[in-house]
Amino acid sequence: MSEDGSAMLRFGCVLKRTFYERPTAEVARALLGKVLVHGPAAGIIVETEAYPGRDDLASHSARGITARTRVIFGEPGHAYVYLIYGMYQCLNLVAEPAGMPGCVLIRALQPVAGIELMRERRPAAGKLEDIARGPGRLTMAMGIIRTHYGADVTRGSLVVREPAEPRSLEIEVTPRVGIRICAERPLRFILRGNRFVSGPRAHVSSSGGVQLSCNPGTPR
Repeated sequence: MSEDGSAMLRFGCVLKRTFYERPTAEVARALLGKVLVHGPAAGIIVETEAYPGRDDLASHSARGITARTRVIFGEPGHAYVYLIYGMYQCLNLVAEPAGMPGCVLIRALQPVAGIELMRERRPAAGKLEDIARGPGRLTMAMGIIRTHYGADVTRGSLVVREPAEPRSLEIEVTPRVGIRICAERPLRFILRGNRFVSGPRAHVSSSGGVQLSCNPGTPR
């Protein structure tokens, strides 16, 4: 396939709602290696962060149901899109059974289709690795905006698919990045050695265990 993705890759089936209907950390880990698709653009998910809600003060849902967070408490398998720094969109996928808050931040993609279009959307990206490295960059590259808030990612133009072929993955677990509270929790999941990952790559564990202590402060 050419770099611009003109020959669209064959991907596997769209993930069903039951995939998301389980603990947030499990979903964050299981999303690695899956393919985020929006129209002609697609990328392998290589980095995620779990925001379980409940006692996780770094989660937007920590303050309960609001107009902004309502979707996080709803049916799993929907998109929670929000604006940061007044200019960047972030894509989260809702996890947990309905009524239980939890979402997964998609932090980085490895572009695999529609790459020329992604380059047009991200003209400042000099290297392929920089097109969708980081949550704000990947939404720009994928054409994901706030109108996708609440989108059902189990159908339609914005979905997550299985890869065309199963593959073994080496996963590292680290503390989350870019937050000031509950930052020590090992809830960031990355594909080991993947050059499209954003930020620190320091290995913490492979167990995916959750540390329950955190310092109070302002949610992300």
